[in-house]
Amino acid sequence: MKRLSVSALLFALVSFIPATGQAPATPAAQKPSAAPAAGPAKVAVIAFQAAVSQTNEFQRDFADLQKKYDPRRQQLKSRAQEIDTLTQQLQNQGGQLSEAERISRSRAIDDKKKKLDRDTQDAQSDFQNAMQQLFSNEALKVGALMTDYAAKEGYTLVLDAGDQQSATVLYAVPSTDITKAIIDAYNQKSGIPAPPAQGARGSQPAADVP
Repeated sequence: MKRLSVSALLFALVSFIPATGQAPATPAAQKPSAAPAAGPAKVAVIAFQAAVSQTNEFQRDFADLQKKYDPRRQQLKSRAQEIDTLTQQLQNQGGQLSEAERISRSRAIDDKKKKLDRDTQDAQSDFQNAMQQLFSNEALKVGALMTDYAAKEGYTLVLDAGDQQSATVLYAVPSTDITKAIIDAYNQKSGIPAPPAQGARGSQPAADVP
């Protein structure tokens, strides 16, 4: 879900203000009616990424994703251990081998290392893409629920307080934070129970396969 930037917010606010000269001229015999008074703004903040990744549904699906990639991770780990063993053997037996045998083994180890590096990068890329797709799908659903929640509670603006890089929110009182309320509402709507404690990874899931 895209976060509304400050510039986009300002543009949205300005778009509601009629430009000078666009309103029809008021007849001289009539007094212009008074503009309706604007109601007080009701603002909320949310750590949106945390809200998405802490839902029971995301935690369950992320645990399933890890299980899916675990055999691949174990295979890469086993191959890395094999390379370490071969390297240690070459170091220990190097003085007992002929020059040709030592070079042959060294090249074989280098080839295994290069192949492992390529396969590790591919595995990490595949896992990252799958995780990003998982997060995007969940973010769409959480975002829709957040929009309905904000409308029902009368909020006129919801800001993302979780993105510290762009510093959208510099300060907010705790009572304006609806992160937990959104998580609880989503969990209740989905009906998915909380995952086992050992499956919890916190708000920032691990990204690497190995």
